[in-house]
Amino acid sequence: MKCPFCGHNETKVVDSRDSESQDAIRRRRECLDCAKRFTTYERREEMPLMVVKKDGSTEPFDRGKLLRGLVVATAKRPVSPSALEALIDDIETELHNAMQYEIPAKRLGDMVLMRLLDLDKVAYIRFASVYKEFNDLDSFTAELTRLSGRRRRAASTD
Repeated sequence: MKCPFCGHNETKVVDSRDSESQDAIRRRRECLDCAKRFTTYERREEMPLMVVKKDGSTEPFDRGKLLRGLVVATAKRPVSPSALEALIDDIETELHNAMQYEIPAKRLGDMVLMRLLDLDKVAYIRFASVYKEFNDLDSFTAELTRLSGRRRRAASTD
């Protein structure tokens, strides 16, 4: 490992532990030439996630793009930014664990909706209105009715 301070090629590991997010190994290193210490993170190399669009084209999964859509859907709702980050982390983890590196946009949208339903019903409807491309009031009302029916069924099982 090259020292970021003096450029010397030899360093020693002083301390090694899992990162706080458990997705990397944090290593404290010391340069054998200048004796300065620095931190490195070691992560396993993963295949990038690719989203297969409706037209068949593919594009890299863009966490920021998904987060922007979720921020719009949850505007003025009691949903914290950390909850949105956790939602996206959960989806990414599920896809990586299933070793699915190409995901249809429809499935990705369904995964988001499933999690939003538990997080915030209004955000679910907002996201669904864009994602499901409601063309008229009837399709929007049908989704609200379906959501209300699901809530009534859940309440009756409690």
